[in-house]
Amino acid sequence: MPIPTTPATLDRFLTLSHQALWADADAFAQEEVLPLVERMESAPSRVDRKIARLMAGRRWFGVTVPTAFGGMQAGHVAKTILIHRLARVSGAAAAILQASLIPVAALLHYGSDEQRTALLPSVADGSVLMSIAVTEPDQGGHIGGMTTSAEWDGKAWVLSGTKAHVGNSHLAHQHVVVARTAPHGTRTSQALTAFLVQTEQRGVHVHRHTSKLGLHGFSYGLISFDRVRIPPRNVMGEVGQGFDVAQSSSILYGRPNLAAVSLGLHEAAVALTTRFLSHRPRYKGTVADLSVVRDRLGRMSARAIMARILAYHAVDMLDRGLPCDMELVAAKAIGHELAAEAGRDSMELHGANALIEGYPLERVWRDMQTTYAPAGTGEVQRIRLAQNLLHEHGHPGEETDQTQWSTRLAHLTRHARADPATAL
Repeated sequence: MPIPTTPATLDRFLTLSHQALWADADAFAQEEVLPLVERMESAPSRVDRKIARLMAGRRWFGVTVPTAFGGMQAGHVAKTILIHRLARVSGAAAAILQASLIPVAALLHYGSDEQRTALLPSVADGSVLMSIAVTEPDQGGHIGGMTTSAEWDGKAWVLSGTKAHVGNSHLAHQHVVVARTAPHGTRTSQALTAFLVQTEQRGVHVHRHTSKLGLHGFSYGLISFDRVRIPPRNVMGEVGQGFDVAQSSSILYGRPNLAAVSLGLHEAAVALTTRFLSHRPRYKGTVADLSVVRDRLGRMSARAIMARILAYHAVDMLDRGLPCDMELVAAKAIGHELAAEAGRDSMELHGANALIEGYPLERVWRDMQTTYAPAGTGEVQRIRLAQNLLHEHGHPGEETDQTQWSTRLAHLTRHARADPATAL
């Protein structure tokens, strides 16, 4: 299969090096990932480990890690390319990459010099994978209601609680765990702390992997912590700064990563539908010749163009160090909505054929459902956009301290259009 060229709509965001990375990601997806998809789908209770090893061999887990630590230092557009192009072939493969990059953000933004020196080289070469554990079984993404706690006993922090939907729960060697370290009633922005916890530490229990609706092969499960002792050197950032660690990682990495996953799945649905309708006989031509069908295909194409531009526009701003929290929020929220609409259209245009187990569209549609809730549901994203709009217009009900994370951490997110091709 010939490797497609990058779409002209993205020319203003992509350098020649980005285009080379795009082609490399497409070749990897076709040659290395696609042959594994059927195996992952046939064994939904099994965690795939081979894809992570293959990506580690290309140093993609270090796509945003500085070259001083052995990383690619290629920026957020490059990161989006990798996730987007993988998701066109396998949502699970894209999820494995994107989920490990979110805790890398926490380490880059809030890790001490000692922590970065100890971990980033291993992250860059893929020998150490990370997860971030914030969500809880009963509280979901409601950070203020977090019940996992850590108490100081005079020598170490003692961590207890359970985290749910932890991306790469069964692959990660290191977990960034956010826990409550102040009494209930303390402001959430000051009540939480982030800790580095190793999988093999005493008291850490990764629960058995169970199959989910989508993303077969990718693990996002439960991890329990039973009086796990954490030395002070494993506190990430400052005590009481856990909310900042979680929020900044979610906004600057989680949301654009999920927008990239949605985009890849979106494009896969459009491509499958176009191919199906173009070869489905009807009268003296094909179903694609019918005007009513072309109308729906046209809308699908328009949505894909919008999602693609928004996703890359947002991360290009991030690479340039520009304020772009709202663009990142919108890319995630609208990206999922547009993909979900395309998924519904694809299912309907395929008719009963869409329901056949093993047909790619059935897998793509299931995987689409997994990008709605993480890093904030669509409702949460729209509320954030509304709050920002109201603040800009001086609404008295909105807080005045609305500094964007992309502004606060601009010195850590800005990239000088680094050359990802040097790492190919």
